[in-house]
Amino acid sequence: MTNKVLVYVDHFKGEALPASWEAIGAARKIAESLGSGVTAVIVGQDVQSLAKQAIEYGADDAVVAESPALADFQPEPYADVLSKAAAEADVLLLPTSGRTRELAAMVAVDLETGMAPDVIEIAVDDGLVLATRPIYAGKLLSKVVIKERKPQILTTRSRAFPKPEPDASRSGEVTSLEFELGEVPTEVLGYKEAAGGVSLTDAAVIVSGGRGVSNNPSLTPPDEITDEKEQEIWRAQQGFGLVGDLAGVLNAAMGASRAAVDAGYIPYANQVGQTGKVVSPDLYIANGISGAIQHLAGMRTSKTIVAVNKDPEAPIFKLARFGVVGDLFDVVPALTAAFKERLGK
Repeated sequence: MTNKVLVYVDHFKGEALPASWEAIGAARKIAESLGSGVTAVIVGQDVQSLAKQAIEYGADDAVVAESPALADFQPEPYADVLSKAAAEADVLLLPTSGRTRELAAMVAVDLETGMAPDVIEIAVDDGLVLATRPIYAGKLLSKVVIKERKPQILTTRSRAFPKPEPDASRSGEVTSLEFELGEVPTEVLGYKEAAGGVSLTDAAVIVSGGRGVSNNPSLTPPDEITDEKEQEIWRAQQGFGLVGDLAGVLNAAMGASRAAVDAGYIPYANQVGQTGKVVSPDLYIANGISGAIQHLAGMRTSKTIVAVNKDPEAPIFKLARFGVVGDLFDVVPALTAAFKERLGK
């Protein structure tokens, strides 16, 4: 393998994570500085088509590791294979996801090197990658260098880097990686499909709701709901209905704060924050979210933040570019109607 900059293409059942192509774009800049090329690494079963896609998005060539034993993602065999592929590389990039957080760490241990996670900016200085990543819940940015160890392993934050335009005229060599797998200690029994809708991590627009979605005392629950907690959840569901209406008009993903998730208003899959999903959309609309540190850590890098909250002292307003002090039950329907008219829906 001549190229010293590798990109792991993260996928689920042959469907690539869009952030994989963003990672290839970032890798191209590194490769140009190092005078090298970019090799895409694809692991799985029946994934040859991803190699062609990777080349169209900017990889110079691709290495494919295929086996029935790799049909489902399992960190142990995937780490073994990726460690073999990256052993002689200078740099290994992976898009940040639930899978690659674990995978990158295991490969770093296998190859006795360092890893910089959740990188949002990259530069090259004297052959070393200078990676910028948020720390302390996003309040500070840290510049990290992995010295005297290779490969330098980085995971790139979704939507932090521009996605290259695919070029179908590009061509490159696709080779198969020879490998041997030992005993795999885990087994995938099946999958449970999450709720549908736009993916939070890939969304250009996110409309989120917080604990404030339940604070509408004028809503009267049905007579059969007598328990106070159940009444609160019912009110919250009506509030998230309004949030969902706005998200639908904007073709946006629907997010939530940890407080809303912990209260049982909405599933964990919708949680944005340090213990949920870290997002970087073009537009983030926060409704009834006060702005706890852990939530801000998950959406701080959004390009434009709009906050709707009754409390003028809510911390979210310090981060928001635009703020509306008002009741979300009045403001959100008005926003939905205005967007419908503007967008002709």
